[in-house]
Amino acid sequence: MKGLTDITGILVGHVSDFEAITGCTAILCGKGAVGGVDIRGSATGTEEIATLDPGHITQETHGILLSGGSAFGLEATSGVRRYLESKGFGYETGAAKVPLTPAAILYDLAIGKANVRPTAAMGYAAAAAATDDAVKEGCVGAGTGATVGKILGMKQAMKSGIGSFTVTLPGGAMVACLVAVNALGDVRDPATGKIVAGARTAPDGREFADTVEVMKRNGAPGARGAGNTTLAVVATNAKLTKVQANKLAQFASLGMARTIYPVNTMFDGDITFALATGEVAADINALGVAAAEAVAQAILRAVRLAKTLGGVPGLG
Repeated sequence: MKGLTDITGILVGHVSDFEAITGCTAILCGKGAVGGVDIRGSATGTEEIATLDPGHITQETHGILLSGGSAFGLEATSGVRRYLESKGFGYETGAAKVPLTPAAILYDLAIGKANVRPTAAMGYAAAAAATDDAVKEGCVGAGTGATVGKILGMKQAMKSGIGSFTVTLPGGAMVACLVAVNALGDVRDPATGKIVAGARTAPDGREFADTVEVMKRNGAPGARGAGNTTLAVVATNAKLTKVQANKLAQFASLGMARTIYPVNTMFDGDITFALATGEVAADINALGVAAAEAVAQAILRAVRLAKTLGGVPGLG
């Protein structure tokens, strides 16, 4: 299993700055894929989201950028767009091809160097590095500075990163996910209900505070300063309309709800993108079940493969 790149035509590239502890991830589908999106969080930072609406004139997406750096990281999208243009990909306007590249950011300024963020050059480099090799996971790309469990502040948080997972259905349809997990909440294993990574009771301990219980008692005292967002991209080799691609993104978001406690808070910018390459026929409901499973498993991989970085402990 390679993760998101199991879907033919989908390429993934990361660029990481381990000194500043930030980075970006480019997901390329240069020949075009039908895209959709589901936004559940209330603290989002995005670009070109409207191109994924079924009412938008364009029918295909050429790439997606996930980036650290908060709103500053959106600058990296221009680099991905320029790379795709250099390869001849984009929406034909008559005068030029314009690559359609929706983007979303996560907040990682509270770890590493807050004044260093992904740039257009980093976005270009991430796109140029994109391959169909197995997706690199852990503290890479947009997940370089990702953390989870920040209800009590960064000193009691844990490291997270990028995770990727694929679910294959009978008949050959596949749904794969890549996720950058930077949640306010804890990550739980749906199979056991136990916390895998999250807020700790003390800066030097490994006992979990249980974010849900802390929030029920005290609200979210440490949430605003930490910054949070989980960004997921699901891709399928199935043929979907734009309406169905948006529905697939909605289905996939259920995977976040199964693993992140709490999820979609006022302090999280949670977004799920969907891409469909149109190779096989499949039932949208079956694809949705697979998408939710892929997201949930990718989230678990994101925290389990994340190493200690920037003084924040990881499991990897």
